[in-house]
Amino acid sequence: MAKKDYYELLGLSREAGQEDIKKAYRNLARQYHPDVNSSDNETEEKFKEIKEAYDVLSDPQARARYDRFGHQEDFAGAGFGGFGGFENMRDFSSGFEDIFEAFFGGGASTGRRRQSSAPRRGADMRYDLEITLEDAVKGKETEIKVPRAETCQDCGGSGSKDGSGSVSCSACGGAGQQQSVRNTAFGSFVSIKTCSACGGAGSVIKERCPSCRGEGRVVKEKTLEIKIPAGVENGSKMRVSGEGEAGPRGGPRGDLYIIFHVMPHELFRRQDNDLVCEIPISFVHAALGTEIEVPTMDGKAKLRIPEGTQPGAVFRLKGKGVPSLRGFGRGDQLVKVKVEVPRRLSAHQKTILQEFAKAGGGDIEDSAEKGFFDRMKETLGGNK
Repeated sequence: MAKKDYYELLGLSREAGQEDIKKAYRNLARQYHPDVNSSDNETEEKFKEIKEAYDVLSDPQARARYDRFGHQEDFAGAGFGGFGGFENMRDFSSGFEDIFEAFFGGGASTGRRRQSSAPRRGADMRYDLEITLEDAVKGKETEIKVPRAETCQDCGGSGSKDGSGSVSCSACGGAGQQQSVRNTAFGSFVSIKTCSACGGAGSVIKERCPSCRGEGRVVKEKTLEIKIPAGVENGSKMRVSGEGEAGPRGGPRGDLYIIFHVMPHELFRRQDNDLVCEIPISFVHAALGTEIEVPTMDGKAKLRIPEGTQPGAVFRLKGKGVPSLRGFGRGDQLVKVKVEVPRRLSAHQKTILQEFAKAGGGDIEDSAEKGFFDRMKETLGGNK
C-alpha cells in the first residue's frame, strides 16, 4: 500500500516552516492520540502516520532527502529517525513534551529536573483608581495605599524561625517533583507534577517563622506616590514597574497596574480630546447677539454669540479641551447653545412680542396657522 504524502498528512504546503510543522503536528496529535480514541484502531493508525510524517519533516536533513527522493523503504536505516524506534520511551517523547503536558498535567520524563526551588518573580497587581475629570485633564500627583505581599523582615524570606533552616522533603526526596506512571498500548507515560508536600521547594522548614507562618512573606499596606498623566482616559492602564508583590524565596517584585476610572462631570463630557458643554442663553440674546462668559477647565472664557443664533448651535473654543497623552497638542471645548424660552410673561412683555410679530407682517395668532396652510396648499398644487 502506497504511503501518503507527509505534507498532505499534516495539511501543509511544501513551503511550510518548522513552526508551521510543529503547530500542525500538535493539533493533529491531540486529535488522534490513542488515549483520546482508545477503541478506534483506524485513529491509532492515523496517529502513527502523523508521528512518522512529523519525524521526517521536523528533521531538516531528513526533510531534504524526502523532498528529493520521496518515501524510502526503511526510514530508520536511511537516517530518517522514523517509526522504527517508536517503542523507546525517550525517542517517542522527544518533541512530545507539550502534548504530554496537555494530557497529563505535567511534562514528559526526559531526564530533566525542574528548578522549582529557585526564587520566583512576584505576582503583578491591579489597583482601580477613581479620579475626577479635572484630574484627567490636568494631571495630578497623588498617593495610593496598596496592600501587598512583602518579604518577612524577621526571617528574611526564608520562612524558618531563628535561622533553623530546612530539611529535605521526604515526599519527593528533595526533587521538588512527584512522578506518576500511566501505561498505554505504546508504553509508559511518565507525568511529573510539583510536589504537594513541599510546594516544589524540595525541602520543608524545621520550625516556621511565627511572623509569616513559614510563608516568607507578610501582607502590609504600602503608600505609593503616583503621577496621574494629563489626558488619561477612562479605563486607561498605567504600569508601575517593580511595585507588585514580592517574589517567593527572595524573588523580584512583580509590577503594579493602575486602572483609571474617570467619574462623570456635572457640566462637561469628554468626546475624544474635546470637552463638550451646554450653555443656556435667552431668546433675546440669541436674536440680538451678545458676549457671555463660559466655564472652562482653565477658568472662565469669553464667547461671542452672533445675532440670529439658532438653538443647538455649537461654538468652538480652541485649545480648551484635553491634552493628548502623546504630547501632540490639546483638544477644543465645544459649547452648545440652548435657547431658553420664558415660561411666564408679564402683560407688558406679551404686548412687546405681539408688536414684534405685527412688525414682521402679521399677528401671533394667525401667522403660524397661515404659514401652515400656505405650505399645505403649495404641496397640493396651488390655491383653490
